[in-house]
Amino acid sequence: MVSLNNLRTKFGIVLSVVIAFALLAFIFSLRYEMGFGGNDPKVGEINGDKILYSEYYNEYETTKNNNGGAEAYDEEADERFSMGAWQSLVAKHALIPGFKKMGVEVSEAERLGMVKGEYPSNVFYGAFANPATGEYNVAAIYEFLSQSEANPQLQQVWNYLNSQATLERQLAKFSGLVKGGAYVNALEVADGVRNANNTFAGKVVARRYSSLPDSIFTVSKGEMKKYYNEHKEMFAQLPSRTMSYVVFDVEATAEDMAAIENEVKGVAAEFAAATDVKSFVRQNRHGSIDDRYVSKDELSKAEVSALMAGKTFGPELANDVWSVARVLDSKMVADSLTLSHIVVSYDAEKLADSLYKAVKGGANFAEVARNSSMAETAAMGGVIGTLPFSALPAEFVAPLENAKKGDIVKIAMGSAIQIVKVDGVKGRSKHVKVARLEYPVVASAATTRNIHNTASSFAVNANGSVEKFNAAAAEAAVTPRVADVMNGERTVRGLDRSYEIVRWAYNAKVGDVSEIFKVDGDYVVAVLTEIDDEHYKPLSEVEYQVKTAILRDKKYAQIVGEMSGATIDEVAASCGEEVTDFDGVTFGSFYINGVGVEPRLVGAIASTTEKDVLSAPIKGNMAAYVYVVTDIAAGESQSAEAEKVRLQAMAEAMSQQTAFVAVQRMANIVDLRSKYF
Repeated sequence: MVSLNNLRTKFGIVLSVVIAFALLAFIFSLRYEMGFGGNDPKVGEINGDKILYSEYYNEYETTKNNNGGAEAYDEEADERFSMGAWQSLVAKHALIPGFKKMGVEVSEAERLGMVKGEYPSNVFYGAFANPATGEYNVAAIYEFLSQSEANPQLQQVWNYLNSQATLERQLAKFSGLVKGGAYVNALEVADGVRNANNTFAGKVVARRYSSLPDSIFTVSKGEMKKYYNEHKEMFAQLPSRTMSYVVFDVEATAEDMAAIENEVKGVAAEFAAATDVKSFVRQNRHGSIDDRYVSKDELSKAEVSALMAGKTFGPELANDVWSVARVLDSKMVADSLTLSHIVVSYDAEKLADSLYKAVKGGANFAEVARNSSMAETAAMGGVIGTLPFSALPAEFVAPLENAKKGDIVKIAMGSAIQIVKVDGVKGRSKHVKVARLEYPVVASAATTRNIHNTASSFAVNANGSVEKFNAAAAEAAVTPRVADVMNGERTVRGLDRSYEIVRWAYNAKVGDVSEIFKVDGDYVVAVLTEIDDEHYKPLSEVEYQVKTAILRDKKYAQIVGEMSGATIDEVAASCGEEVTDFDGVTFGSFYINGVGVEPRLVGAIASTTEKDVLSAPIKGNMAAYVYVVTDIAAGESQSAEAEKVRLQAMAEAMSQQTAFVAVQRMANIVDLRSKYF
């Protein structure tokens, strides 16, 4: 039976399938802009369409509900749902309209073909494949559709599946069109074969830029501005917010630690004297009972001597946690069991009873498992393998504690019924279930309150400007940390779960001091120091980089003017350098012995077609070079046919990737979600 819950469990891959197909190539952020429409603010813009809060929120809820998020929610899941919702909106406002203009459509016949399995669909396969065999289960779809007739939730899920599958096929068609346009010509193949097979040796002269002092060159502001404008794309950036923040660590004081130790020692004495261990532990908020029986080998060395003798362990302090333990129950059981199983749905009890009687009566267990089990182990005849007794699920303990080889038992577990066969038993020893009390060493309420008061006083003194914040930090003897939060980031690097701080930063003005944020138990106060919504870093920030590049160009020009001569030795003499030998250079070389990492020089050498010809000067990263190739060794490691296949595959992959990046750029995507989420 295909249940809504089971389908939701599977839907975790539905979203990832579509995302992985193409949208991962996108970088979702260009420039921050802000606009409001009544009480429904703009959270982004895609392809000229405003994305309002309400639309994004509805898409988020749809994504969450159709991917298992309604029952299980955590911060990691929230991040997945948020990205999935945004990518769905990109598809809705940019991809799908573009597909429509191009005539990239999915007909009803194609959709039905995907449902029936005639055309492969990862979306439908992920939801309706048989987990035991991996085969697409068309019958499960019809069963699901029959149930959905009276179930609005299932109808919503079905609509979601169809939309995702349709988008998946449109993406595949678009990728196919782009891929079909990739072509490798004969000249590229010949060049590729030569690059793959040829190895070069020769001589090189290097004149390093560092040999000329910077002081003999001048770089004017006009030159810097000209270089900056001509190379502006080198300085592209994402919009960002810069903040300084201080952390007030909430840590236990010596008095807190002494108080916790005294409390633990008192409770430990009561625990050791308790006659009803289970009740005692359950009434203590620091108490827990292990969910499995363990052997002495799975206890710490300190625990073994006490617990195996029936005594109380502890109290002992380790890793800032006080621990006390007692044995709640013990059993003499097998050290390990070799098991096989047959798994059927919990609502197929009659089938389970029938299979149980059959295997108890002598039917071949492996054959029954292969034909009837819904577990992934079915293909292997139901074999689970050898497990230590301590690894068994809680439901297996009682039925298998006295197990012998050949025993077959029926066990209800969660949403399934398992018929388990014991294929082997090894060893027998005492296993114990342990009841524990664990008291972490944490700050007391009074200490926490004092630290909060300190943070509050700091926030008051720091309020008003960046200068006041820095002065307050100096007075409080705390060191501010600096963080840049780029567009699209949801946390501050170094501060886990800092969503609220990022949201504050994107709603604050320069000089604003935040409220007190609680992050992982500590208190954080921040000040916004900079808002940068420019698409390019300003010249003032990249001045050193620009000046260095201009100096390199000027040094290169002077070095080239100094290099003269008709031979490599004459060039070396003209600039006062030595000739260095090189060998083993190929087109794919990363490093040249005696030279270093110089991609331009590698490319020039590997493009040489004639030996003993002095090259023109090469502008490297670290030096200017002149070389002579003295030997070209031609190998046969790569054939023309193989090279054509390789180049074609690269061209197709690159064209597909860059096509989607181009679509993203053309859509002019503006992501403002950090301001609200």
